[in-house]
Amino acid sequence: MAGPRPVVFSGPSGAGKSTLLKKLIKEHENVFGFSVSHTTRNPRPGEENGRDYHYVTREAMQAAINNGEFIENAEFSGNLYGTSKAAVQAVQAKNLICILDIDMQGVKNIKKTDLNPMYISIQPPSMEILEKRLRDRNTESEESLQKRLHAAKVDMELSKEPGMFDVVIVNDDLEDAYKNLKQALLEEINKVKKAKTSL
Repeated sequence: MAGPRPVVFSGPSGAGKSTLLKKLIKEHENVFGFSVSHTTRNPRPGEENGRDYHYVTREAMQAAINNGEFIENAEFSGNLYGTSKAAVQAVQAKNLICILDIDMQGVKNIKKTDLNPMYISIQPPSMEILEKRLRDRNTESEESLQKRLHAAKVDMELSKEPGMFDVVIVNDDLEDAYKNLKQALLEEINKVKKAKTSL
């Protein structure tokens, strides 16, 4: 695929991925882009097709998956979700670093493709801190919280596997974590900026 090398972000819910990504995108405008995922679920109020997700039928999505058009896909709560090759290429074509915010299952799937992204894992300092952060959000039932914590535990174990990630950032202090994230992406950011100035 032509264009800047994509970046795969992974890490458990509550590790601070979204906060770090927002900071990064705010500081480096016109450097990063998100690929728009596909889903078979119905749009929620205020969501827009092509902006939040590409909303498609299960039949259409399954056919595209079978056809090899998806980098990764997974099923949650009876709906399919996935990242298409075309969605990543659309971002790269604009000379932007494509950000893929993906779970561990997706990371493993991408490892089998020729995408060659940089893999970055954002991890919480400990399970206790993660649990506190999730409880403080006050957004889910105890059952849903326990599911998230279980998934986080698996995620944290897998992130320690050699070669799984290029960079693992422990988000103990937001500013330090952000500095480490910027440092990891510096080379790619500079390439994009350089390419833009030479246009």
